[in-house]
Amino acid sequence: MSNRENSKTISKVEGRELILERVFDAPRELVFKAFSEAEHLKRWWSTKGWSTPVCNVDFRPGGVWFYCMKCTDESQEDYGMEFWGKAVYQEIKEPERIVFIDSFSDAEGNIVEEMPSTKMTITFIEQDGKTKLISRSQFASAEELQSVLDMGVLQGVTQTWDKLANLLEELQNQ
Repeated sequence: MSNRENSKTISKVEGRELILERVFDAPRELVFKAFSEAEHLKRWWSTKGWSTPVCNVDFRPGGVWFYCMKCTDESQEDYGMEFWGKAVYQEIKEPERIVFIDSFSDAEGNIVEEMPSTKMTITFIEQDGKTKLISRSQFASAEELQSVLDMGVLQGVTQTWDKLANLLEELQNQ
């Protein structure tokens, strides 16, 4: 990335909510597109050593985003493992905000009830040609939030947003 100071993900926990912030060196409309179009999500929605081979997006309130993240790095102990997810969009205000309920699912799209679901609110704020992204993840309880933190969500989001930053830079240089 060209501007290191903007590559920092800031995180804080407030009760049962995880708040993440990062400034991306890209216009708000482009960052919003990266969150709303399957062709872009497939390229960045996974951590290091993982890919997103399945990414179906019905981007409208009530629509579903169904995806699979798969470990493609042979050196990782999780090699070949798949995680499926299903998000249901609740609110979309282009290019300012996306609200959805994100859940773990199986390959058929059935929600895994034993795993925590989260209400995610993604806010895109224009800042002099850059975009401040604020992600607020609200869990049913502080214990559910802690379980996700214990799973390594902060490292995962940082790696995923690094991939997003690289994609945004690539798209702007085309």
